[in-house]
Amino acid sequence: MTTYIAKFIAKHASSETKQHSIFIWRQESGEIDTELLEDKIKREAAIPFYRLEHEDYHEIGTDEISVTVLKTMPFSG
Repeated sequence: MTTYIAKFIAKHASSETKQHSIFIWRQESGEIDTELLEDKIKREAAIPFYRLEHEDYHEIGTDEISVTVLKTMPFSG
C-alpha cells in the first residue's frame, strides 16, 4: 500500500464558501483513479465540512458538491 496526498477544492451548490484543503489516503501503488478520488473526498472531507458550515442541518448529497483535484503525489509524512 502507498500513501498519497492530494490538494483539492470543493464547492457546494448553495454555498459561497470553497473548501481548499488536502486529503491523504492509501491505495495499492499504480495509477490514481481521479473520479474515485473525487468521490472519496466528497464523502470523507467535503460533506462533513459543509455540514459544519450550514447552520440549519439538512442532508447533503454528493451530487451537490463538486471537487477539483489540483495535484496528487506520494506522501511519506
